[in-house]
Amino acid sequence: MTKQRTVVNVSAMLEGTGSAARTGVAIVIEDGRITAIEPAAPSRTGSAETQIIDGGSLTAVPGLINMHAHLDSMCGPDFAIAARLATEAASALAAAHNAWRTLRSGVTTVRDLGNPFGVAIAVRDAIESGRLPGPRVLAAGKIVCMTGGHCWFIGLESDGPHEMRKAVRENLKAGADCIKVIATGGVLSPGVEVGHAQLDIDELSVAVNEAHRAGRRVAAHAIGASGVKNALRAGVDTIEHGCYLDAESIGLFKSSGATYVPTLSAPYWLRKHVDELPAYAARKTNEVYDAHRESFVAALKAGVQIAAGTDAGTPFNEHDMFAHELVLMTGLGMSPEEALVSATSRAAATLGLDGECGTIAPGLSADIALVDGDPRTDVSSLGRVRMVFARGRRISLENDDA
Repeated sequence: MTKQRTVVNVSAMLEGTGSAARTGVAIVIEDGRITAIEPAAPSRTGSAETQIIDGGSLTAVPGLINMHAHLDSMCGPDFAIAARLATEAASALAAAHNAWRTLRSGVTTVRDLGNPFGVAIAVRDAIESGRLPGPRVLAAGKIVCMTGGHCWFIGLESDGPHEMRKAVRENLKAGADCIKVIATGGVLSPGVEVGHAQLDIDELSVAVNEAHRAGRRVAAHAIGASGVKNALRAGVDTIEHGCYLDAESIGLFKSSGATYVPTLSAPYWLRKHVDELPAYAARKTNEVYDAHRESFVAALKAGVQIAAGTDAGTPFNEHDMFAHELVLMTGLGMSPEEALVSATSRAAATLGLDGECGTIAPGLSADIALVDGDPRTDVSSLGRVRMVFARGRRISLENDDA
């Protein structure tokens, strides 16, 4: 059988590593992978073996990576109630729909960090087998929290080292790619305060050790400084949110090599719609908003590794608005180039996928987005996606309701 080649001509290409743009190039794709980067040849005609796609004035960037999403959530105003009322069937259908929306926005890899039935694992498998369209999914299954802790309604409530070990193993048995633990209270759970630590270091350490022994990485929801420090000392790989970072926690980021996933989008959209939230969530949104932004600025200035994630699925935080996270980052002082790196090569490295995706280079998966504009001067152009290739397959963007 003749091997099919796809050649994508673009006016400019950003590798996602912070290196200079390359102009007038052709990206050659075979069997779902990039095989070469060549000078563009717009006059070249296609053949039975070669399909030529003209990207015109578009800029090619690596497929974007959202480090934090809840694919089964439809972004309604009351996250806790919606999660408790969801059925497994409804959760699975929503996750499949939102995976498709995610892909169409140029995000070709997403890390799902918890839903009540762990349905993202099944959605991942359906996408990988070709039964569903969607991005590459890394799924955490169910979150692991203390009894009555933040997001207990989508998690495995676990107390003490023995129960933590059991919960991690249950997620691994179900097929989880990573583990999510809850180290502090959160905004969207009634009855808990955002700054209070949840899960002790010994519990967190057991979860990390069990996950790492199985080759899985660990994300920690951690808002308050004490919980952030507990999680970092336990050896987690990423801290999600980090709204109250102090000098000591920033030092622990630097010494541990952990990555910060600030999810600026989550409080941004909560604050924009604060009058529509449950009273407890509105109060806590107002408490954390400014501190969160200040923590991001402090981490950025200190050189902490930052990767982009939105917490998509939280109220009004839609699954196809990933680029807005990068707009928020640059608004607080991150350069556009660094924002793109945070959403591509650094995110891939944080997930252990740097040999698979995150840059446009020969040998890697052909995960590519073509955008209208230059992300180096206008990072919002990453939201103007005109073509998407996921593992070499061009994705149709024609039907918004697909």
